[in-house]
Amino acid sequence: MAIRPIVRFPDPRLRVAAQPVTRFDAELRALAGDLLDTMRAAPGVGITAPHLGLPLRLVVLELSPGDVGVYVNPVVLEASAETIRHVEGSVSMPGVNDEIERPARVTIGYRDLDGAEHTESAEGFLAICHQHEIDQLDGIFWIDRLSRLKRDRLIARYNKVSRA
Repeated sequence: MAIRPIVRFPDPRLRVAAQPVTRFDAELRALAGDLLDTMRAAPGVGITAPHLGLPLRLVVLELSPGDVGVYVNPVVLEASAETIRHVEGSVSMPGVNDEIERPARVTIGYRDLDGAEHTESAEGFLAICHQHEIDQLDGIFWIDRLSRLKRDRLIARYNKVSRA
């Protein structure tokens, strides 16, 4: 396991849709381990392969210490009409965050590291994290969910924080 460099905003690789994982092998397990180590060092609660510049549909979440979820080829199958707002940020854009509105509940489909298919229903913060990371896999960076004015202000703030 290793801590790898994180791709920083505005790197165009953050806006590329990731490709499905087709090989479930030791290399995939090692990448998942590296993602976990890198996320913990960032620090963060979620990370994707595109955050490392790798266009693969792989997500690692750790919302509480030791409770690690690895999601291969995740997709949102269902989303509630009810929404919630939550402050979001990114390991690729450290030092800034803003409130985003998303569905309060989702059901996702994914594969595990062995390739077995699963579904998972989530609500609240876990639902937010799933949507945030799946957006990233689809080439949608979290700030794309903000109004243009909020996005421009946040980018200006990020640029100022990055120079400091």
